[in-house]
Amino acid sequence: MPTKSNVQVKFPKALVRKSVLALAVAGLLGTTGLATQTGIFVPAPAVAQSALAGAPAEGFADLVDKVMPSVVSIQSKYTPAMAQGDAEPGGQQFQFGFPPGSPFEQFFKNMPNGQRSPFNDPRSRGGTSQGSGFIISADGYAVTNNHVIKDASEVSVKFSDGREYDARVVGTDPKTDLALLKIESGETFTPLKFAEAKPRVGDWVIAVGNPFGLGGTVTTGIISAAGRDIGAGPYDDFLQIDAPINRGNSGGPAFNLKGEVIGINTAIYSPSGGSVGIGFAIPASTAKAIIADLEDDGNVTRGWLGVQIQPVTSEIADSIGLEKAHGTIIAGVTEGSPAGIAGLKTGDTILSVDGEEVAGPKELSRKIASIKPGSSVDMTVYRGGNQRNVSVSIGQMPGDTVAAGGAGSDSLEDTPRLGLALAPSETGEGVAVADVLNGSPAAEQGIRRGDVIIEIDGASVSQPEAAAQALRQAIKKGGKAVLLLVKNDRGQRFVALQNQKG
Repeated sequence: MPTKSNVQVKFPKALVRKSVLALAVAGLLGTTGLATQTGIFVPAPAVAQSALAGAPAEGFADLVDKVMPSVVSIQSKYTPAMAQGDAEPGGQQFQFGFPPGSPFEQFFKNMPNGQRSPFNDPRSRGGTSQGSGFIISADGYAVTNNHVIKDASEVSVKFSDGREYDARVVGTDPKTDLALLKIESGETFTPLKFAEAKPRVGDWVIAVGNPFGLGGTVTTGIISAAGRDIGAGPYDDFLQIDAPINRGNSGGPAFNLKGEVIGINTAIYSPSGGSVGIGFAIPASTAKAIIADLEDDGNVTRGWLGVQIQPVTSEIADSIGLEKAHGTIIAGVTEGSPAGIAGLKTGDTILSVDGEEVAGPKELSRKIASIKPGSSVDMTVYRGGNQRNVSVSIGQMPGDTVAAGGAGSDSLEDTPRLGLALAPSETGEGVAVADVLNGSPAAEQGIRRGDVIIEIDGASVSQPEAAAQALRQAIKKGGKAVLLLVKNDRGQRFVALQNQKG
């Protein structure tokens, strides 16, 4: 934020007269900033600026008066016994106290110089931590982040007027970092409303919360971006905001100018531990559905298709005959899953669900997860050069599963144009990658020694000689890329290898 300076800037009188005259003639004096050829910008009056931006000329005080009584500070208490195994060595945690190995920890590890939060996690030693939340029902249901109350032995909420109550955890959803609390009181509270309209990039946003334990604090800014994926989980769809939020703002609301909740402040990107203008909020559209599920039975029920999926790159699109790279390609189908029962196959590309276009894997994952188990959906699938409609009865998501594959390295069969050396697979499924030539198309696409190639251009392979012949035939066709289905201990995926001439 700009600070005052004792340095005085003097404009040449002639320049000032010319600039003022030009602006006065244009009818702009007093409504815009004054920009001169010196490169110095003199801001316009604040009232005029906020009027131009669509903000209340008198500020946000009336809106804050309306929403502040429904925003709460949350205090979580921990006992040392509950902290065992949660903290990093030395009791240090990344921003907001995410547990080691969590996706959020990986996101914050990418901060410049690997900056860690200077705050100790109270779970490592017992004690308290603080966050934010807000009331959503007259009988005292409140929303916050899961990481604010995770593993807490006691939770309490405090209002801006000083009232404080104990609260119980109704349910949590770690995958979206949301939690629902119930205030233990017979009093009636003033609830906030989730926004129905989707916010737009550039809209005003007002954040209210409990940064650094200071209590009700208000900051303003705009929505900087939407649909952000920060590696927190399979359903990432964050709003990025520049309204300053800090440690302790987690779980607090972000409002539009109507006083409706458009997001729940969850994380920040920070090299210093404080706000640098990059914050992330869970959209109201996501929160509403999750909170409704938690209120119903304390759990979240998600739809399940039973496929491994990956993006359709331009190379994959070329190799399968799609005009453009869109949709998501199926890299594997779980046996007995809704997808398998409906006849979906590895290599199918899902283009739309119930008429809504699928841009990529994240969109498909969110779409399927939001569908009630047992519901039937129509999918448009691209297979073998043609589109077809497939009806799928969505199942209920089971526990997470991990696909595994074997590898071997006996005799070699060289395919120099792609940079692969092949060998029999120890499991008998596919052929193993025995070696990869540095700088080759295979190396550039991330294929590694020990990977197993299951299919080449849609045909199953089980012997190195047959696989090498299939690769040669694919190269002779003159296509831009050769499509491989590759499997390793992280699952399986399609890889389109560029055909190098020569």
